[in-house]
Amino acid sequence: MQFDTNNKIVQLCGRGMMFEGEGKKEEAFKLFLQAWNEATDDFERFIAAHYVARHQESITDKLKWDEASLNFALKIEDDNIKATLPSLYLNIGKCNEDLNNIEKAKENYELALSFTIHLAHDGYSNMIRAGIKKGLERVT
Repeated sequence: MQFDTNNKIVQLCGRGMMFEGEGKKEEAFKLFLQAWNEATDDFERFIAAHYVARHQESITDKLKWDEASLNFALKIEDDNIKATLPSLYLNIGKCNEDLNNIEKAKENYELALSFTIHLAHDGYSNMIRAGIKKGLERVT
């Protein structure tokens, strides 16, 4: 999915990702929270919540943010967003698995799998497909 690099929220998250890459987790998290606080529509909230989720210390909090990101994504009327759904459902499935909510984990892994038709054929997409496959193997 292409993101508008002129969008302030996309820029904040991009800078946060650069800090992550440099091992500066606290600085990254501050930018992701700033993005969340400044987001003005469902698209911006979907992106910001996804990145805030990555920095949660508890699985329960991560699940809350991942679910928020998914709920905002599902409100977006753009077929391009469907390419993000496998990753979102995978993240939610893993949180549920870690919380020992096996049925919910399986349900989310299956939803992730159902949206893989929207993934490209590249390294990132292959990683998502592999994660879904391994998740399903663990819970079935």
